[in-house]
This record gives sequence, C-alpha cells and structure tokens, in this order.
Amino acid sequence: MDQKDDSLKEIAKALFIINRHAKTAPEPKHLYYIKKETINKLLKEKKAIKMGLHFSDHPKLSNQHSTLLVKVDNYYFHIPPSKEDFKGLKHLGSLDKNYRNPQTKMSLSKAKKIVYNYINYKPGRKQNNSNRRYTSAYYTPSSLGKMEWPPIHPSRRKF
Repeated sequence: MDQKDDSLKEIAKALFIINRHAKTAPEPKHLYYIKKETINKLLKEKKAIKMGLHFSDHPKLSNQHSTLLVKVDNYYFHIPPSKEDFKGLKHLGSLDKNYRNPQTKMSLSKAKKIVYNYINYKPGRKQNNSNRRYTSAYYTPSSLGKMEWPPIHPSRRKF
C-alpha cells in the first residue's frame, strides 16, 4: 500500500469524524464548511466519486430536496448538489438505512488537523468573549440595581 492510499484513508476517517460531530454540534456551520471544502477538493483531484442523488431525511420547510452522495475511500457522505449534478447523475431515491460507514475512532482535533492540512485552511484567532455583553431578544435590563443604596433622604442629598 502506498503513501497516497494511506493519506486518502486518513482524510476519509477525518471527514467521518467531522461529519459525526457536526450532526450534534450546537454550531455546526464550520464543521460542515470544512467537510464540503475537503470533498470538493477530493472530487477535483479525482480521489472521490459522485455516486448519485438521495432524497434528504430532513426536508427543508416541508419541501423534499436531494443531497449528493459521494464516496471517499470506503466512506459515504452527503453534500449539497450543484445544478449540473441534477442533470448528469442518477437519482437513487431514499437513503438506505441499513448501510453504515465503517466504525472509526479519532479525536475531533486530529480530524480537523488532517482536513485543515489537506485543504490548506488556516483557522483564525479566536476572539476574546470576555468583554462581550449578554444580549438576547428576550432580555430586558432591570432597573432594580440602578437606585442608590442605601437610600439617601431627600433632605441630605448633595447637589
């Protein structure tokens, strides 16, 4: 087995881990972004194969939509399809619930390093959240703590 096969296996495992974490992450946007970028690069380099289209298990706004099924090594992933995909690929119908990707163990941090290295992504510096104030659409600041304490009798106030 050569070096290229090993690196493709590692990238496929890393994608699997990233995808699994994205499904349960409170803010999965970045994980899905690096997954999509990696798969697109693998497709350009002919290291991944477009298998066809599947109906999504999670319809958007009650409208059925399709996802693109891509094979990377021995793993299968779904990404959003392009208009060309609809013209040129076979629709495979509903997802096959019986099929599972191989069991994989890898930390998310290692998976991200592998993918970052492959797509040449440089993570930006994390912003310091300490000087950010909590705001919410439901938050109304209280005026309770705004009064003087202990209360000063009006005749003793200094003006």
